[in-house]
Amino acid sequence: MSEQPFTHYQIFNLTLETLEQRIGEYYEQTQDGTTTIQLLLALRVRYQLGAEEFALVLQDLVRYLFLRTKATKVMKRFFYYFADYFEAPEWQKLCLKVFPVRNFIEKAKSIAGSLIAKFRPTETAVP
Repeated sequence: MSEQPFTHYQIFNLTLETLEQRIGEYYEQTQDGTTTIQLLLALRVRYQLGAEEFALVLQDLVRYLFLRTKATKVMKRFFYYFADYFEAPEWQKLCLKVFPVRNFIEKAKSIAGSLIAKFRPTETAVP
């Protein structure tokens, strides 16, 4: 397991500006999207615990990581926690990007179901 760049004390006690600066610098230096997503998720937890100023913390970085980098296991795992960072059309495109196989299977099921439905007999009530 890799060593985390911030302690839990730093994540939950530093000011918003300091955390934004340090996490931004960390990503620029390491280009480690996985750890950066984990840090951003910890800030989402801080927001859920009542720190309103952390609502859309580092929105540009989150959008860059999800839209412009390759999806990793960590990104897929924590994907839904960042839904409010994106508009509805972007979110749908992002779902297709992050989960291409799942979406293909769901679409294939719906198409197959509609084709089979054409040949099924309709139900009629017998008096």
